[in-house]
Amino acid sequence: MKKQAFNPYLPSWEYIPDGEPYVFGDRVYVYGSHDYYNGHVFCMGDYMGWSAPIDDLSDWRCEGVIYPRGADPLNADGRMCLYAPDVTQGPDGRYYLYYVLDKVSVVSVAVCDTPAGRYQFLGYVHYKDGTRLGDRPGDEPQFDPGVLTEGDTTYLYTGFCGQWDKSRHGAMVTVLESDMVTIKEEPRIVVPGCQYSAGSGFEGHAYFEAASIRKRGDTYYFVYSSEKMHELCYATSKSPVEGFRYGGVIVSNNDLGISSYKPADMPVAAGGNNHGSIVQIKDQWYIFYHRQTNNSWYSRQGCAEPIYFDENGHIAQVEITSCGLNGCVLEGEGEYPSYIACHLHAPGFLPMVGYHMQPHIKQEGRDDDKNEGYVGHIINGTVIGFKYFDCKDVKGIGLTVRGYANGIWEVRTEMDGEVLAELKTENSNVWVEHVAQCAIPDGKQALYLTYRGGGDNGALKSIRFIK
Repeated sequence: MKKQAFNPYLPSWEYIPDGEPYVFGDRVYVYGSHDYYNGHVFCMGDYMGWSAPIDDLSDWRCEGVIYPRGADPLNADGRMCLYAPDVTQGPDGRYYLYYVLDKVSVVSVAVCDTPAGRYQFLGYVHYKDGTRLGDRPGDEPQFDPGVLTEGDTTYLYTGFCGQWDKSRHGAMVTVLESDMVTIKEEPRIVVPGCQYSAGSGFEGHAYFEAASIRKRGDTYYFVYSSEKMHELCYATSKSPVEGFRYGGVIVSNNDLGISSYKPADMPVAAGGNNHGSIVQIKDQWYIFYHRQTNNSWYSRQGCAEPIYFDENGHIAQVEITSCGLNGCVLEGEGEYPSYIACHLHAPGFLPMVGYHMQPHIKQEGRDDDKNEGYVGHIINGTVIGFKYFDCKDVKGIGLTVRGYANGIWEVRTEMDGEVLAELKTENSNVWVEHVAQCAIPDGKQALYLTYRGGGDNGALKSIRFIK
């Protein structure tokens, strides 16, 4: 790669959650919804296209608006939001975008000749008599479509299951004709929601939302957000329409369940809902997911991690990191923006976003202002963690900070490890770099910064390795 890749993989001022990644030709494309910075609800924006060459996953290109929110006849006034979409290449070679608007229960379809051109509204998924899926009495409401096309047949997976709603049974699959909108086989449940998971093997990780489907070899991987919300799980089957069995957790956006460096029940970030999928890019598979920023449910950003399959096709849960699509750990030299922190928490924080004293990643200005993100609202006891760096001959650390926060920054390579250096900072309304000698051991290392002191609006812009 020409430069390094980080999490989030898109610019820090872009908010594209619910990412569905695909390789078409020599580029990887991500299709997602579009949050706003300081947005007040989910998915306020038009669908944006982003892509990168498969040989350089640091070089993301904005393709512009691929589908505006007012293009659907049901939303000509633009009052509804475009929820999480998915895309598949149809038997005719064209690209079909499936989505659900936020106040209806039907699946809309748009089409384009290229992966990231301007999609045009095509129609609604419907039964052979013309009744739209979701409108017929007895239909469960449609939500979060995931699609897979094989030959002349497309499999459409949908569903939303609130934890206390017995009217929602689970994730559904509906089989479509080659025209991409007409139903060939009516919906059936493939993964249960929590109200119907007893005895299924999905207990505790039942389907909530975010249906996504991929195929690896002869096995179908159904990826979804579980009743816990912060985790993406998977189920597998040899058939796309039945027989799915629970496989495990792939990723959690607050690392719950990971016990390699902390207790499994300890969150390391303020998580929230999650949505994404797996994709093979050249010889490596990845899980795409999203994180929460701005201490809000409504400003989410796309992240990714490499994943690995064992001989039985099982995927072990992966840690959230700062490395993302880099292909290896980051270089332990130079300066890095603080918004690539993968761990961010303070004493008494909650595992989900919204706690009023929570430190969080933010930016200056308004949505679409192209200002680099940073960590703000730092309070006493805040821990900011970055994983991982390839360190060699590091002699010092520089932190660029500001805010009314007199205190000490402790530098570690493990969350509860030895303090390797302390940096004293003072109140400042401009960014100031503070430097301390710090001999970080050679090799693969995490970097943890803990703030001890007063104030509630401290901010960290960047970290710098000094050789």
